[in-house]
Amino acid sequence: MVTGGPAVPEGTGTLRLRSHTYEGNRYAVMGVINRTPDSFYDRGATYALEAALASADHAVASGVDIIDVGGVKAGYGAHVDEAEEIRRTVPFVRELRARHPDVVISVDTWRAAVGRSCAEAGADMINDTWAGADPDLARVAAEYGTGLVCSHSGGLAPRTDPHRVRYTDVVADVIAGVRSLAERAVSLGVRPDGVMIDPTHDFGKNTYHSLELTRRLGELAATGWPVLVAVSNKDFVGETLGAGLTERGEGTLATLAVSAREGARVFRVHDVPAARAALDAVAAVGTAR
Repeated sequence: MVTGGPAVPEGTGTLRLRSHTYEGNRYAVMGVINRTPDSFYDRGATYALEAALASADHAVASGVDIIDVGGVKAGYGAHVDEAEEIRRTVPFVRELRARHPDVVISVDTWRAAVGRSCAEAGADMINDTWAGADPDLARVAAEYGTGLVCSHSGGLAPRTDPHRVRYTDVVADVIAGVRSLAERAVSLGVRPDGVMIDPTHDFGKNTYHSLELTRRLGELAATGWPVLVAVSNKDFVGETLGAGLTERGEGTLATLAVSAREGARVFRVHDVPAARAALDAVAAVGTAR
């Protein structure tokens, strides 16, 4: 069982993952590894185990803090059952832990059984991008002492896309949702210094909502919970710039810099070297709050 560091009062902004502490303007870069044949971005480039491990090795050499592995495409696609998701993620987690003992390993899943299997294989963090769809996932994080991402999906079920979604105030809705999930997680025994909140750009949101969340990200940071942002190459970046999937790098880096300035702490990205350089520059010029 993985054990975490000492607990701190909830909402202090301190984040501890494995032996690392992130606070102030120390940013954590989270590199994406998709062990899926149909990822929206890489189209299966890291589906094979050896390809996934090689990508992780490169990310570690480039200064990544966290490796986030997912075994199911976020959007519409072929059904992937629990057993198949475990088959795609657990061998990778086990081998990555052996290769890189100090890197933080995250699993992107909404299923408690997958989170449990990955925690037993050495994962330090559960990235629940579907807002507690499986209420037992937080219990797994508590049992194994892992970090937990509390997200906002606008009430959508896993792997569904928004359709004419509306909010009176999207930021207020997000804050209420993620704060409730964070408080529930702590009440179940999740370490307060292992909880992150994620506005979850584009999940249950249109481009206007995702832009509004980016502009007002400081309001999420003001809750005291460390903020994770996953904006890399997303549709709102492409729609804003009129950019295709492979043309969103500059827009992604700009959004990362704005997010860092507004107080985000963890940044989930596809291009680790570029993100590391951009965030190091933000920290160096003192724009972080």
